[in-house]
Amino acid sequence: MAYYYFKMYHLLALYLISCVVPLSLAQDFNLPFKAVNLGNWLVTEGWMKPSLYDGIPNNDLLDGTQVQFKSTKLQKYIAPENGGGSGSVVVVNRDSASGWETFRLWRIDESSFNFRVFNKQFVGLSNQDQGTGLIAVSDSPGNTETFRIVRNDGDRNRVRIQASNGLFLQATSETQLTADYGGSGWEDDNPSVFIMTILSDKTLRGEYQITNGYGPDKAPQVLQDHWNSYITEDDFRFLSSNGLNAVRIPVGWWIAKDPTPPKPFVGGSLQALDNAFTWAQNNGLKVIVDLHAVEGSQNGNDHSATRDGYQEWGDSNIQDTVAVIDFLASRYANHPALAAVELMNEPMAPGVNLDSLKNYYKAGYEAVRKHTSSAYVILSNRLGPADAKELLSFAGGLDRVAIDVHF
Repeated sequence: MAYYYFKMYHLLALYLISCVVPLSLAQDFNLPFKAVNLGNWLVTEGWMKPSLYDGIPNNDLLDGTQVQFKSTKLQKYIAPENGGGSGSVVVVNRDSASGWETFRLWRIDESSFNFRVFNKQFVGLSNQDQGTGLIAVSDSPGNTETFRIVRNDGDRNRVRIQASNGLFLQATSETQLTADYGGSGWEDDNPSVFIMTILSDKTLRGEYQITNGYGPDKAPQVLQDHWNSYITEDDFRFLSSNGLNAVRIPVGWWIAKDPTPPKPFVGGSLQALDNAFTWAQNNGLKVIVDLHAVEGSQNGNDHSATRDGYQEWGDSNIQDTVAVIDFLASRYANHPALAAVELMNEPMAPGVNLDSLKNYYKAGYEAVRKHTSSAYVILSNRLGPADAKELLSFAGGLDRVAIDVHF
């Protein structure tokens, strides 16, 4: 049993990983690994290359963008009563904006969206034919929960919101927001005009945002061009010639569904990972495969490929997540470049329950061991309010396991 203590250093938009392990274990893989993390390659992290998003129309309104709406007529903010849920009516009576007054966008196309509220329900029409009122009770969006944001040409934060019945929302009173306005105009006293505030510090730039933003016609080519140019074999030669002996490659759960992953994700990352293994072997490097983005999101961050920033990975996702690990292990177990498989990157406490995480780690470990006895299995500690030593006793009974501790 070996424990790795990973120390992260920010270096040229990458992470340098250093490991401390007993010398008696160093013979198999020429340990310790001195590895660089190839972030923003097969799992997009927009802060590393913001220009990737430049070609998306309305790219300040991507999936997960948090917005608030203030009526110009009433000078009040829109909010669902009690933050959404059973019987929650959407009103326009808040003097200031906080959690209940904030909506997370699910992007349908460049101007059509679903609005997800604080308690995770979606805003929709209570009666589509009459457009008599809005409620926030649906757990899954459909046509009646879809709205079009029409932006003013001169002031793009001045908006009108068109419902699925073809009419615009209007603030008729503080206690009622209705979808029954058929007029036009952008005057302050127009009840259908709202000021939209985009919470810029809450925007997301991940795999979901780029693929759904470009859409199925453009996203495949944009991502393929990125994969072909962002990391090449020349980079592997450079790393090898400068004293590094491994690379850590983040991947997303959809790679197991390649070449036709669920929308909006696009195929092709598996071929890029295959190339990476070949380049590593050609240049004397080892590969640490890291499941960076899991279905449901383990931390709500961009690099988890979340749609809207909510962390929703849990017991119901374990079986599917193990299946991804099994796929990766079976594909690369006999490849001489494989060094390790990291089962999950940066789960966040307390949203990810420790017992659920241990159950997943045990099943993921067994999935790797089904195919290889020599590759290391890496367990990532939880971030947030969690004990950095919480996995030690659990991992003590497993063979060739490393613990990734992020400080």
